Amino acid sequence: MSSPLYDSITETASTDDPSLHRVLIVGGGAGGLRLTSLLGASLGRRGKLSITLLDKSRIHVWKPLLHEIASGSMDSETDSLELIGHARRRHYRYRIGAMIGLNRAKRQIHVAPSVDEDGQTVIPPRVLGYDTLVIAVGSMSNDFGTPGVSEHAIALDTVEQAARFNRRMINACLRANAQYEPLRPGQLHCAIVGAGATGVELAAELHKSMRDLASYNLDNIDFDKHIKIELIEAAPRILPALPESLATATTDVLRGLGVNIRTGRRVTAVRAGEVVLDTGEVVPAELIVWAAGIKAPDFLRDLDGLETDRINRLVVRPTLQTTRDNDIFAIGDCADCVLPGTTEPLPPRAQTAYQQADFMVKAIKARLRGEPLSQFKYRDLGSLVSLADYDTLGIVFQNVKLQGLIARLAYRSLHKRHLQALHGSFKVGLDTLVKTITGRTEPRIKLH
Repeated sequence: MSSPLYDSITETASTDDPSLHRVLIVGGGAGGLRLTSLLGASLGRRGKLSITLLDKSRIHVWKPLLHEIASGSMDSETDSLELIGHARRRHYRYRIGAMIGLNRAKRQIHVAPSVDEDGQTVIPPRVLGYDTLVIAVGSMSNDFGTPGVSEHAIALDTVEQAARFNRRMINACLRANAQYEPLRPGQLHCAIVGAGATGVELAAELHKSMRDLASYNLDNIDFDKHIKIELIEAAPRILPALPESLATATTDVLRGLGVNIRTGRRVTAVRAGEVVLDTGEVVPAELIVWAAGIKAPDFLRDLDGLETDRINRLVVRPTLQTTRDNDIFAIGDCADCVLPGTTEPLPPRAQTAYQQADFMVKAIKARLRGEPLSQFKYRDLGSLVSLADYDTLGIVFQNVKLQGLIARLAYRSLHKRHLQALHGSFKVGLDTLVKTITGRTEPRIKLH
């Protein structure tokens, strides 16, 4: 796929030796940034590899924690990583922008122009070249064509969406506290569509954070009486992709908090202030979150002939190479990888992306040596669900059940291990100490 516009604007500014192998990683999520950081700290630091990361955001936040930003228990302004600074520390080149096209014959990708909030062009459209291309653009919410989702619901795919929901939640509470007339039906109610890990953890976080607001002089709201959280799932149970015993224990905790769980119900439409179910029932809700299903970004479909599945994921072989181009790899949620001896693609989970990023470090080193690539092997390390401060539940190593403090420490360690790969052990340890001290003087939730 070629365009006269892009043919004339190939990026040439580089201080690298032109003989260096060029690795271009598209997507700075959990898998992409981990791969970039590991390569930069080893081969990039020694000048053995040219590494470029392309991402449309200037900051990185661990996606499994976006529900905490939405609820206000985590502040994206203090808990994010600035990619420009990280690139210098970890010896790679960062480019801001979104991939929108591919020219396999020329080994180039097309990058959309970057514009600011005023619509002014910051960086014009351009082309980036590669010898090895790793696509790690993750996934986004799938609305399945449901009417009204884009207009009246918020997904939690990005930091901006999570922060927008947080502002709406705070404004809803302030508005309700200031009004003289009784609350209308659905006011201060939140409907969460989709009871996967994101929806379930968000329900618990909102239960805690919206009640924490009561301690900040919102005296006119009876939070136990007025706040209502609806969790809606089309499958017969919540957490349909996780073990049933974990789903049952999680259901007990949420119902104990007063969360209304509706399973076996499909949403047929979303309207202003309400959700319509396939039973014809209308659920009133001032705040609506869409967390039902995922798909890979639309630009991957028909990407210069690469094979994709029905939800836009790039089909890859066990080596993680795309089926139609040995120089292009895909990892994480945007990859459809069926390993030998299995019939289903690997699950779209953070641990999958981490393991694939670690594999890709070895694969790229093998390509540099001209050696054949090995096959990726996935190890299911288990599942953990954090329900705010109320409980943490999990099953690790397939049959070991965890709950309470041990499970919570295990859950938090996942984030720490992610940060360790990005920053190194010393910085993570120092940051943890500082946050432990300063956390005693800060509000429990974000208030603006």
